[in-house]
Amino acid sequence: MKATAQPISAPVAEAPPDRKAVLAEALRRRILSMELAPGAVVDELALCDEFGLSRPPVRELLRQIAAEGYIELEANRAPRVAAMNHESLHSFFVAAPLIYVATTQLAATNATAIEIEALKAIQAMFRQAIEERDVENRVLYNDAFHLEIGKMAHNEYLMPSLRRLLIDHTRLGKIFYRHPTTDDMQRDLEVACEQHEQMIQAIERRDPHSAGQLVREHFELSRRRMAEYAAPQGLDVPIQI
Repeated sequence: MKATAQPISAPVAEAPPDRKAVLAEALRRRILSMELAPGAVVDELALCDEFGLSRPPVRELLRQIAAEGYIELEANRAPRVAAMNHESLHSFFVAAPLIYVATTQLAATNATAIEIEALKAIQAMFRQAIEERDVENRVLYNDAFHLEIGKMAHNEYLMPSLRRLLIDHTRLGKIFYRHPTTDDMQRDLEVACEQHEQMIQAIERRDPHSAGQLVREHFELSRRRMAEYAAPQGLDVPIQI
């Protein structure tokens, strides 16, 4: 009996990347890394050309990340990166410990085992960045660590505030850590890394009180140094929290 030839399957084409999602990730990263400075104009047409998109999806994306707090949209004005001024920084230093404590305590109550493992994976990358003195990644992985804790809190009212807070915390960290890392600064970073580990442990054992205290101490570790760079040189500007 003659064998019937089997049809040869055509190779499956890979799905093209979602250019809108790629643009969103690139734009967020450029803002957090300070490649796009606070107050800088976001060139809509340049983004269309760079990512091969028409203006409607780019405008839709800009509205989305404006809602997240990355950029500011005003009528009859070009989009601009969210500003960092005296008023916004004062609000940041007042709100940060409140939001970090609330989200971390709720994470200790609500986190699942899978979420805790994801947090440990981010922490491993944060630790590696510190050991390698990698400024870019240690700032971004710190942002990812606290954002993941916010997700673990499972509270839809706190997440928008946390996301907005982390934008300025990451940008302040990028400003601060762009300077050469001194031995004293490196010791602070190692303490911060250990505090991350202790937070994970408190979340694992369902201890919201300890988790909240640890994140408060964690923020205080960097608060004074960040405040020095937020204030004009030569001025003694006390910032209360």
